[in-house]
Amino acid sequence: MSDKVVLYSYFRSSCSWRVRIALALKKIPYDYEAVHLLKGHQRTDEYKLLNSSGYIPTLKIDGLTLTQSLPIIEYLDERNPEPALLPKDKADKAQVRAIAEIINSGIQPLQNLKVLQKVGETKMEWANHFVTAGMEALEPVLEKTAGTYCFGDEVTIADLCLVPQVASAARFNVDMSCFPTISRVNKTLEELPAFKVADARRQPDTPDDLRIE
Repeated sequence: MSDKVVLYSYFRSSCSWRVRIALALKKIPYDYEAVHLLKGHQRTDEYKLLNSSGYIPTLKIDGLTLTQSLPIIEYLDERNPEPALLPKDKADKAQVRAIAEIINSGIQPLQNLKVLQKVGETKMEWANHFVTAGMEALEPVLEKTAGTYCFGDEVTIADLCLVPQVASAARFNVDMSCFPTISRVNKTLEELPAFKVADARRQPDTPDDLRIE
């Protein structure tokens, strides 16, 4: 069993971004293997031996090859329990998972690369429409659950989903002034060290014109 942890990632992939935040919060060092989505690296035979869906992220850890961002994050949460990313109370846990799924199932798949490539010339309008609709569903939920973060005052899986999705919203020109709770929580999260190091603009494969220090 190899001790090396390897994350197959693309700098702007929101699903990979979530896992990078989790790895940073759990203080798990890893090697970064870039999978360039625009160049089709995810469709190569070599990569599909790791992940037959051709999606990212893929995480090699503990002799396992894990796929799908939320199951990966929950594995990391059980492997390294501190800081916990899910509440202990079963009702609270269900709420946090529901917030995460509003993003993971209700927004992100409608604006991922495969969909946008299929939509073609109207992809910006398409993505703006569906991301806006998703934010309209999320905002009233966070109005009820948010404290410092999405659910109370502890970082959870919901927060790991939120920050990459807000970044995508900016790419698709979504008017975030309509979503004050989302914007407030996101701004606070962006200042946390683990979120900074995982930022899309600070990855090994980030293009120079998008990179920040």
